[in-house]
Amino acid sequence: MNNVILLILCFVAGILLRRTNRMPENSSATLNSFIIHISVPALALLYLHELKISGDIVLVMVMAWLYFALAAGFFWFVGKYLHFSRSTVGALMLTGGMGNTAFFGLPMIEAYYGHQGIVTGILIDQSGSFLVLSTLGIIIAGFYSKGRPTTASIVLNILRFPPLIALAIAMLLLPMEYPDWLSAVLKRLGDTLAPLALLSVGLQLRLGKISGNCCALAIGLGFKLFLGPFLIYLLYVHLLGAHGTAIQVTLFEAAMPPMITAAIVAQDHDLAPDLSTLMVAVGLPLSFLTLSGWWWFLKDV
Repeated sequence: MNNVILLILCFVAGILLRRTNRMPENSSATLNSFIIHISVPALALLYLHELKISGDIVLVMVMAWLYFALAAGFFWFVGKYLHFSRSTVGALMLTGGMGNTAFFGLPMIEAYYGHQGIVTGILIDQSGSFLVLSTLGIIIAGFYSKGRPTTASIVLNILRFPPLIALAIAMLLLPMEYPDWLSAVLKRLGDTLAPLALLSVGLQLRLGKISGNCCALAIGLGFKLFLGPFLIYLLYVHLLGAHGTAIQVTLFEAAMPPMITAAIVAQDHDLAPDLSTLMVAVGLPLSFLTLSGWWWFLKDV
């Protein structure tokens, strides 16, 4: 509970600092850069070093890919049935198909499942969410905006992403024992993730132009926060019979609100920019409630 209170306070602090103009306009970009280059790599190096290979690891790593495939099919069908514009369909696929498994997901996992859940969250984010965004996400964005993402640009974006580099290094260092000072340093750096990430999210929160996007927004968040995670739950628990803490964390990550970076990609490709912003702005605060419900629902998995 203390961790949840910390996240809420940092989130509210970000909103208040933005509204009172107490921080520079690009503060969130600076915080995000620190998180991507320092906080998340430190967590990857620390907790992936304790990785235990199990039969669940494949289900953990492919969740984000399965989720995006379900979302793309769902929003394509709904968009065709309700005659949504190509721009709206593309925006919903990106923001409704990818969860905020890093900036928001990792702090929430730590709050509800403790440090032992962090390694699962990082695996989901780096082998799933990030790669989905860097490949299928960029392709979808280009297709619905009539762009042409090149194979070279996709591969380059993947290979130079700091957390992914840290993940690879952590895997190589698995046979080695970390000295105590290194573990302590990595932990202190990793501890900056939760407060800085939620502060950054609060600084970026923008509400507006809801009236013209009510239908698409309701459908997008309905899938992202409820229907999509429930479909993954049915697949993993009832069809495949998967259980345990790693599966709980995986399903918890499936219920995360829309990814901020996915919304940025949608905006950069001019895919319903107002709707893309609202999916994040409304989904993030709403998810404080929905994730508590999912945590309770998943306790016996």
